[in-house]
Amino acid sequence: MTTPPPTLIDRLRTLREQGVQGCLGTRRNRLFTDGLGPVPATIILILVWTVFQILDPSFLSPRNLSNLSVDIVGMGLIATGLVFVLLIGEIDLSVGALSGFTAAVFAVLNVHHGMPEGLAVLLAVAAGCVAGAVHGVIIVKLGVASFAVTLAAALGWSGMLSIVLGGNGTVFFDDEGFVATLTRHHFGHPAAAYSLAALVTGVYFLTARRRSRYHRASGAAFSSIGVIATRTAALGLITFAGAAVLNHYRGLPLALLLFLLIVAGLDYGLRRTSYGRTVYAQGGNAEAARRAGLHVVAVRISVFVVSGAMAALGGLFLASRTSTVGAGSPTLVLLVNAVAAAVIGGTSLFGGRGRTWSALLGILIIQSVASGMALLGLRGAIQITITAGILVTAVITDSLSRRPHPAPRADVRA
Repeated sequence: MTTPPPTLIDRLRTLREQGVQGCLGTRRNRLFTDGLGPVPATIILILVWTVFQILDPSFLSPRNLSNLSVDIVGMGLIATGLVFVLLIGEIDLSVGALSGFTAAVFAVLNVHHGMPEGLAVLLAVAAGCVAGAVHGVIIVKLGVASFAVTLAAALGWSGMLSIVLGGNGTVFFDDEGFVATLTRHHFGHPAAAYSLAALVTGVYFLTARRRSRYHRASGAAFSSIGVIATRTAALGLITFAGAAVLNHYRGLPLALLLFLLIVAGLDYGLRRTSYGRTVYAQGGNAEAARRAGLHVVAVRISVFVVSGAMAALGGLFLASRTSTVGAGSPTLVLLVNAVAAAVIGGTSLFGGRGRTWSALLGILIIQSVASGMALLGLRGAIQITITAGILVTAVITDSLSRRPHPAPRADVRA
């Protein structure tokens, strides 16, 4: 009886079980089916940091890296929300203007109407959720293109921003209050940063080990203990090095801690829940997801709600840096940077690919360029040009990865 040739899944399983070398082979073969993911962004980040460190040795100083870790939070949160929309193959062009409008709602309620900061924050985030829900209902229920709806919404929220702020155009809120503290507070004790590094490393190891055992028991491809240990060691090296750098300046920033917790929580929701699997399924094939009985309409509306909520949170963190909200906020630049962050980090514009960590990686690249430009005293126009070039490269890479490729080699040498 003739033995059937090994399938791609069988070859990947064999590579996995070979350990670290097999894992590298698996990653190489997956490039044919899953795209490059965060690989190009990681290479770009290394190049950006190398170039700016050569041009200005203070670029990788603890002070600059600590400031960078806070600067990425506002736009990073907005980009994280955009990942949800991009995963289903849609776009949300309203997030820049919506972030400014919701920040204005908070400032006016708190300053002009004397509302407590906590309640004003909740109402601002609720306003973002409602706005996202309205966008989603129009897009999903009425079948209008998301590009057209959110572009019109961007204009509308920009106008509402000016109306809410009134004739003054700028509102200053308490620079010692809760919102201002979000980007100014640091946990100065070294144990805080090192504890976070240990927690991240430990959770990753336990999660990877548990997943490997489950896959092995079910007969699926699994990672060997050697592969898991190697990945954990690499992650631990990065996290503890980052903790050491932060502790050399002012310690662990509160903004960075909250950002990481939010991104990790949303990543868990996308990758470990039925809701997240439905989001990915719609990005891959919306009609197949509908025929499978998935809650297509509700989930499609929900991603715009998530995008609106994250735009509101991002707007609050951006306002926290200066304790002001103004009508002249550069919402267009903010939108472009948020979209660029999600795409540069590895989220596909065609839907179905990406993770919330993509936003973190992408915004780190964009803000690193901005920080390097500022240290060198160069104009902001150059930063925008460089960001545009990186974005075009990411889009081209994503498009090329979607084209059919020849099947991976069946022969695998030990």
